Amino acid sequence: MADEQKPQKDDRRPQRGLAIGISLGIAFGLVFGWLVFDNPALGLGFGIALGVAFGVAVDSRRQS
Repeated sequence: MADEQKPQKDDRRPQRGLAIGISLGIAFGLVFGWLVFDNPALGLGFGIALGVAFGVAVDSRRQS
């Protein structure tokens, strides 16, 4: 009688690229900042920025 809807399967995959990108960016950024600038805080900023960009790119590539 009533049009019953079947529960749709959720096809979302876990998105871990951003977390992995940030963690690797922090590690490599600290080392890069220490070696190049003699200031780990500067490298940390660069590392986080690159890690976020890398993580978002990996996550968006998996979805398409």
